[in-house]
Amino acid sequence: MQSLLFFLVVIPSAIIHEYSHGWMADRLGDPTARYAGRLTLDPRVHVDKWGTFLLPALLYFMTGGSFLFAYAKPVPYNPYNLKNQKWGPSLVAIAGPASNFILAAIFGLIIQLVDFSGNLAMMLSVIVYANVLLAVFNLVPIPPLDGSKILYAILPDSMWKVKQMLEQYGFFILLIFIFFFFHLISPIIQFLYLLFVGAV
Repeated sequence: MQSLLFFLVVIPSAIIHEYSHGWMADRLGDPTARYAGRLTLDPRVHVDKWGTFLLPALLYFMTGGSFLFAYAKPVPYNPYNLKNQKWGPSLVAIAGPASNFILAAIFGLIIQLVDFSGNLAMMLSVIVYANVLLAVFNLVPIPPLDGSKILYAILPDSMWKVKQMLEQYGFFILLIFIFFFFHLISPIIQFLYLLFVGAV
């Protein structure tokens, strides 16, 4: 039940995440997402067959239901159109996780202010947890996650080989991280979840 609910919550949360990338890029001078018709919350333009359906199903069965993750189709943007070439891409990247933190904060506040119980309370808790998970996981500095764009903005030019290596092997590094090192960020996710719902 909770796994199905998580799946139903994480999809719209991922769509809002992607929309926020496009919105920020548009604000910073790149209209690519707007011209592509992606500055909308209509799920039909954001659903990705692999990331929205096949990946979560695969992860669910491979991890015995202990880990479930999904994503929407990435919103296109052209970093060369951004007004700020150094920090623009990182600001676009941060917008996605920031939207999930905002959603977690809103629903966490509802949980704290209103005494819900039963299935409704569980649903609100799952919304908070799913958005915290999306935000924290996407901040991991491994391509294609948002954290990699933030890392690139911080890295000095002399470390271009690190960026090159991450871009080349990022997908495989990410898979290794998910299956063997995800536990490293689990305490952060749990702490932030408890913080948002007022349990700490």
